[in-house]
Amino acid sequence: MTDQNAAERAQFGPDVVAAVLAHMNDDHADDSLLICRVLGGRPDAIAATMTGFDHEAATFDISVPEGVVGVRIAWDRPVRDRADVRTAVVAMFRVAQERSGDSES
Repeated sequence: MTDQNAAERAQFGPDVVAAVLAHMNDDHADDSLLICRVLGGRPDAIAATMTGFDHEAATFDISVPEGVVGVRIAWDRPVRDRADVRTAVVAMFRVAQERSGDSES
């Protein structure tokens, strides 16, 4: 089995998903907002909530002037476990920071 096949079969238990979502939404809401504005293509976003993730991407509900819309943003590589998710979120945030010119977020 290759690493790619293992990543494709990665399943995250409900406890892991709940912990990651709680951490992101409680402690990193501003980071999620920047990610959605820059990488999600919604510069008009006023709020973002991480609603899920899998081995390929993170999903968010974002508040925009016309209401709430969902966005799916791919990781820079497939994730296999909780540590990979953390690394991928940090990488996503750093790319969003760099592209926005906002190194202080």
